Amino acid sequence: MQRFFFLAILILLGWLTIRLSPVLTPFLLAAILAYLGNPLVTYLQRHRIGRSWGTTLVFVIVLLIFAGSIMALLPVIKHQSLLFVEYLQKYGGLLQSRLIPQIAAATGIQLDSGAVSHYATSNAQKLATWLGHGVQVALSSGSGLLTSALSIILVPVLGFYLLRDWPRLLVRIDQWIPQKHAPLIRLLSRDADTMLMAFLRGQLLVMLALGCSYAIGLSIIGLKTAILIGLIAGILSFVPYLGVISGVLMASLAMYVQTGSLLSVAWVLLVFFIGQILESMVFTPYLVGDRIGLHPVAVIFAVMAGGELFGFIGLLLALPVTAVLVALLRHFQSWYLQSPYYLGKE
Repeated sequence: MQRFFFLAILILLGWLTIRLSPVLTPFLLAAILAYLGNPLVTYLQRHRIGRSWGTTLVFVIVLLIFAGSIMALLPVIKHQSLLFVEYLQKYGGLLQSRLIPQIAAATGIQLDSGAVSHYATSNAQKLATWLGHGVQVALSSGSGLLTSALSIILVPVLGFYLLRDWPRLLVRIDQWIPQKHAPLIRLLSRDADTMLMAFLRGQLLVMLALGCSYAIGLSIIGLKTAILIGLIAGILSFVPYLGVISGVLMASLAMYVQTGSLLSVAWVLLVFFIGQILESMVFTPYLVGDRIGLHPVAVIFAVMAGGELFGFIGLLLALPVTAVLVALLRHFQSWYLQSPYYLGKE
């Protein structure tokens, strides 16, 4: 009977998560911020700084860094976004007048330039129209702006209170654990916490390092939208190959429209090739390490499944939940390999 009761609770929680996903987003982001900031505040506590003062100090430093970064990058991102939309609108004409003849001359394959350019131009115009319409709706919709502004304001406020009261929350949760299973659950929780913290910190650092590397490399070869594309590719790199593929496509398109030469696209490929080498040989080994052990296929499946089941909340939770499940599965594997069933003693 108890099993059915707990199963019903899990189903109810899943249903509520789906229904309340727009409301839960700022709370979830705030919880992630509090989780990441808790070790630093705990460190300050060990040096005789109170929990409230330590939380305030951490939040002030983070907000100053975040606000400074936004103020420095926002004008550049705005300018490069408008420039990239302009590139999208121009590339159809260049496709018909330059790119298709160049490809046909190089390969000897006769291409229907009219059909190809019409298809490419229509899709580019759709994408440019969609981007422009999205910006216009965001700027003109008072309720949408108000909701977004409230969510942005709520995240640091909720994060502050969660971070300040984090130890109390853990104590409350610990009190609900059945005493019979408390040692095992605490052991699993510690291991899951270790893996989750390593994953989140490492992944954020890898995203930042990749974004900076792409932006610097693309700036060196002269791409005018380098910071925008590097930032997008870095953010999307939390899914294996998604960041590099989207970055190559956007940067190649922008570079070709900017220069009109296919040779310049080779420099874009070189930048992303070097970025991938840095990720596999430097960033991931030193910033994440081999403690996570998430296979790229598992990561892609987790992100797609999380987004399909729970929307944006699922995208945010997919990889952290997968990291925790991997930690739990390792304990299950150890138990299974020592079980009488596996050893054939039953």
